[in-house]
Amino acid sequence: MTVCAIENRTAGATGAAGGHGDAVPEDSEPEAPGVPDDPPDEADAAGGAGAALGVAAVAPAFTIAADGSYAARLALAEVAAETSGEVGGAWFVERWTLDGPEPYAVPLPLDQPEEPDSEVLPLADGRVLIRRRVADRHAVSLLYPTGPGTGELPLGAVACAELTLLPPTPDGLSAYALSAGTHSTSVWRVAGGAFGPEPVAEVPGHCSGGVWLDRAGRMLALDREMPGGGPVKAVAVDLERGGEVTPLLQIAPDSNDRLLLADPDSGLLLIRSDAPGHDRLGWGVLGSSLPVRFPECLRPADVAVTPFAVQPGQVLTPESCAVALRIDGAAGSWVGVWRPAGRRLHQLAAPEGWQAGRGVWTRDGVLRLPYADRNVSCGVALLEAPVDDGRGVRTSAEPGAESGTQPSAAAAPLPVCKPIPLGQAPLTGRMVPG
Repeated sequence: MTVCAIENRTAGATGAAGGHGDAVPEDSEPEAPGVPDDPPDEADAAGGAGAALGVAAVAPAFTIAADGSYAARLALAEVAAETSGEVGGAWFVERWTLDGPEPYAVPLPLDQPEEPDSEVLPLADGRVLIRRRVADRHAVSLLYPTGPGTGELPLGAVACAELTLLPPTPDGLSAYALSAGTHSTSVWRVAGGAFGPEPVAEVPGHCSGGVWLDRAGRMLALDREMPGGGPVKAVAVDLERGGEVTPLLQIAPDSNDRLLLADPDSGLLLIRSDAPGHDRLGWGVLGSSLPVRFPECLRPADVAVTPFAVQPGQVLTPESCAVALRIDGAAGSWVGVWRPAGRRLHQLAAPEGWQAGRGVWTRDGVLRLPYADRNVSCGVALLEAPVDDGRGVRTSAEPGAESGTQPSAAAAPLPVCKPIPLGQAPLTGRMVPG
């Protein structure tokens, strides 16, 4: 089911916290040659769709709210010039509703097309935040459907060279962005405040990334490089204490340790570090004194592997969390599923038109993958994770479980994950199995 007044064509292609332990390869097999875990450049993955329409060949990000209720992206529409009649491409904001019985898309076009380098982020109330570059400033607005048109609520602007939106906040009510300078990085609250965009923290060093560590939207993990150079280390920033900074990852003194994903329920952390000698994917547990582990199965040869979603609701059992990974190779992009306890990477086909590297888990272990193809302009494929056991892999008996092509209407609305109070999940000193 699609609610769409514009015919569009998508240009997108398809030891842990506070610890100082050693890097530990998890398996005994000899290290196999592989490629770095960074995904291919988005512009390369976009293909020629944008170029065919006379616009830059880029793939603007598809962003899903933390609770899986909404998503937003820039979509590409074919429009005819009023004077010449020639067909060209125009970017517009599109919101996807994902938490109902059937997903549907709502276009949010304005009088002028959007620039492809704009960023969008869905809020829990259905509005979509957009960041646009306007000369030397970054303007922020909220877009929402108003009958046949699109309403816009300007929030203000931030005067800086670069401003990058952070991932959606767990509560879905606010939005934050990073502005990195030469000696420090500013954290801005661009939506959800009382007076428009406002700085909430100033962190020494050059920061990137951004992972939320709790469900209150208070603790933010950033990857920081100190002025003058040196290794990149993930730190935790307390936004309610004036940006107080706490070391988060210290695997080895000279290693680059970045945090990719964190699950507040179980404490599972997905990490990229060169502590083993070159970039590897590893896992640890928030507050655990056990060393970070680097499974061999997460570095298959000739592909890049990037985690994008962790199964919620597995309180205090990080080893049983299913992790979804984007796998990029010469044949395209597909899905990987892995659990720390299983020590095996299951590689599964993605639906055609998958918004690669995007998806959310239900507590029951069903991965919801958004896609758009020639026949479906807004769809969600359901993929039930294979189960690891002592005799191998036991996959779901439902049709399409491995191909990710189950009908989207079969999914139940995502439940609300119970948060762990911050006092019970400190950054250091808590012993957790794993």
